[in-house]
Amino acid sequence: MIQWLIRTFVKDSEKTDDPQVRIAYGRLSGTVGIILNVLLFGGKLAAGLLTGSVSVTADAVNNLSDASSSVISLLGFKLAGKPADPEHPYGHGRYEYLSGLLISLMILLIGVELLRSSAEKILSPEPVELHPLLIGVLAASILVKLWMMLFQRRCAAKISSETLAAAAADSRNDVLSTAAVLLAAVAADVFGLPLDGYAGAAVALFILYSGVGLVRETLDPLLGRAPDPQTVAAIREKILSYPGVLGTHDLMVHDYGPGRQFASVHVEVAAEADVLESHDMVDNIERDLLRSDGIHMVVHMDPIVTADTETGAMRTFLSDCARRVDPVITVHDLRLVPGKTHTNAVFDCVVPPVFRLSDAEVCAAIRAEVSAQYPDIYCVITVDHSFVSLPHEP
Repeated sequence: MIQWLIRTFVKDSEKTDDPQVRIAYGRLSGTVGIILNVLLFGGKLAAGLLTGSVSVTADAVNNLSDASSSVISLLGFKLAGKPADPEHPYGHGRYEYLSGLLISLMILLIGVELLRSSAEKILSPEPVELHPLLIGVLAASILVKLWMMLFQRRCAAKISSETLAAAAADSRNDVLSTAAVLLAAVAADVFGLPLDGYAGAAVALFILYSGVGLVRETLDPLLGRAPDPQTVAAIREKILSYPGVLGTHDLMVHDYGPGRQFASVHVEVAAEADVLESHDMVDNIERDLLRSDGIHMVVHMDPIVTADTETGAMRTFLSDCARRVDPVITVHDLRLVPGKTHTNAVFDCVVPPVFRLSDAEVCAAIRAEVSAQYPDIYCVITVDHSFVSLPHEP
């Protein structure tokens, strides 16, 4: 059924890098969510009013809010598909992240409201009639929501969507909450235990816990989440595969929505090489990363003196010094500037965004090692802070 829906309503469903295909997946998931949640809302509301169950009525309101979430999801995908304009040159892809955040906040709101109504039910319990309609509606709801969870997970995995992943998590919560409501109703009828309010409270706490996690996940890309180590390693490995590349550093990746990644990196090349050949290689790197990975890359070319054995030996020595201070520190862009009384060693050090040592402590530790071995060399150090989740390598 899931695969049939995708094949029928998503043209070229395997071309998930195409923005229009992403929109089609979002439109399909949102439409299915609206239709099924409205039907579940009507059935549960009728059952809740008939039996006097606050947890069933709250579950019905939950389904109505889920339908609203599906509307937000639909709107988010539609806005995210808008082309770039003069005011938004990087496109509108982050609308998808915003819609996921709104859905997560709605989940939290539902949890708070359900906890309030459940507390009232605990303080003032009322009998719940175990009507056949109640059992049938809740059992059907569990099956429908279980299918929706699998459907939304499949769509989310296809297009790597935080919004659809949040919707799938919401459907999973609904399966658990409706199952708890059904069990409480059966227990109340069989054993005479007033568990309706307690079941609602337990479900509310689980929804709140899940909602906090979803808010954190959907906020991450909006706040500038670091690229995952696998992406960083793949970019670096690809760049190093080009003949003439000696090393990379200062990689930065910016996410402007799914399929809209922009990046910059420094690539080290031999200073003695033909500048036109090196520039041609840099162009190839930028073009190939866009074609194969969809990353708009800007490469800055750093010339490295390789014929000078003194500079090469000093680079190796400084890299060893940095590693002795801390293995994550790396060195790049070394220049030796000789003078009458001393030689300046001008270079950059890369440290993680959060580091145990201050910039001044890093510089002092390296200078102390260099001075002990080379008293006539003075280090002019610029400390860079890495913007990716892997330490740079020389």
